[in-house]
Amino acid sequence: MYGMQGGYTPYGYYGQSPYGTGHMATMQAAVPPTATSGGYMTPSGTNYTTQPSREESYVENILRLNRGKTATFYMTYENNREWNAKIFKGVIEAAGRDHIIISDSATGMRYLLLMLNLDYVTFDGPINYEYPFQGGVVTPGTPMS
Repeated sequence: MYGMQGGYTPYGYYGQSPYGTGHMATMQAAVPPTATSGGYMTPSGTNYTTQPSREESYVENILRLNRGKTATFYMTYENNREWNAKIFKGVIEAAGRDHIIISDSATGMRYLLLMLNLDYVTFDGPINYEYPFQGGVVTPGTPMS
């Protein structure tokens, strides 16, 4: 230990301290401030949060707003030897982040479709796009129009 000018140890900095050489001088690491989800931070470290004025426009939310309506879903399936593209038509029952549930009233069949395979959707009539709850979240309990 003699002749050591200072150095790092797992517990802090070893070297010059107010008590002379050979004593442990601890160094406190500066912890950067964290920003909250959906917020931003200025260079001085002030944390601001922002509230969205409206629900974000994702396909799942648009489909939820149109529950009860008939739509045509165009899907593609890569590396499928039997069928590469398939069309499903039915009434929208539910939509989640990664799936859509529709029912075919002609056959009584229900389909669980994966968003991963969805190319686009067509509707025979107008679609609901305005969020009815002024920034609220559209959930499975949101009334159908």
